[in-house]
Amino acid sequence: MPAILLLSAAGITAAHAQTTPNASQIPTFSRIVAPIDAAAIPLYPGKAPGSESRKEPEVWDRMNGDRVVRNVTDPTITPVLPAPGKATGTAVVVVAGGGFQFLSLDVEGWPIARWLADHGIAAFVLKYRPNETPGDEAAFSKKMIASFMAAMAGPDKSLPLNEPLATADALQAIKLVRAGAAKWKIDPARVGLMGFSAGAVATREAATVPDVAARPAFIGYIYGPMAATKVPADAPPMFAAIAMDDSLFGKQGFAIVESWRTAGRPVELHAYEKGDHAFGLGRPGTTTTMMMPEFLAWMDSRSLLKPAK
Repeated sequence: MPAILLLSAAGITAAHAQTTPNASQIPTFSRIVAPIDAAAIPLYPGKAPGSESRKEPEVWDRMNGDRVVRNVTDPTITPVLPAPGKATGTAVVVVAGGGFQFLSLDVEGWPIARWLADHGIAAFVLKYRPNETPGDEAAFSKKMIASFMAAMAGPDKSLPLNEPLATADALQAIKLVRAGAAKWKIDPARVGLMGFSAGAVATREAATVPDVAARPAFIGYIYGPMAATKVPADAPPMFAAIAMDDSLFGKQGFAIVESWRTAGRPVELHAYEKGDHAFGLGRPGTTTTMMMPEFLAWMDSRSLLKPAK
């Protein structure tokens, strides 16, 4: 059975785990019309493998004002490209979080992609498959809160995750971006993943699959679980970032960073004093606002920002 992770952005944090959330802590979901994404590219021809038994249709909601999508069965990538004169030749697939319950695209999808494109990096927003959830918003909210409370009451407080469909979609996205390298004027050897929270889990899994050729060239691992993991000796370089007061993973230490170091692989860690979980582009008034510029500087130090030829 898949473990459950829910973002503190959904309105509940670890501090509330042992009590029943009050009305102000419960996220509100309201159904909206699905946005038309004319630029979206299907990941698979026909039905996505593994979606055959899914019954719930895709749902778009506003969660406390931000758009989220649930019950994805037809995953896609959407290019967000830099101006031709600014293109560096590097590409990043952006993998938003949402606890494998939904995708937080308005916080960890589109804004991240636009920032990258503004700085010369071809970005691709991944709409991957989270777990199937009740279509009804009230039933979904109730189930989500119950799942979160149960997970946070467990002995580890924040469970490691491995969602095979999300990982498969991340790997397929890399494959498609590399296949379209000439069209998008990118170097197929410079295609990375940048994942947030649950998206960081899918990123970690994609970075450590046995098929070396299928892995991303580099990864941004943003407020994902910090527990130790098995790292192959040829894993891609990792940029990791987390706030020290992260409600979910702030007390785990930095074992995943040590796992990369033990494997002899390049890794850089940025641990911010404050910012909590799900800070996206950065929480105002904290140094998490430096995360994206630091990620850019890290890529530059690895010669990933050479102008496209």
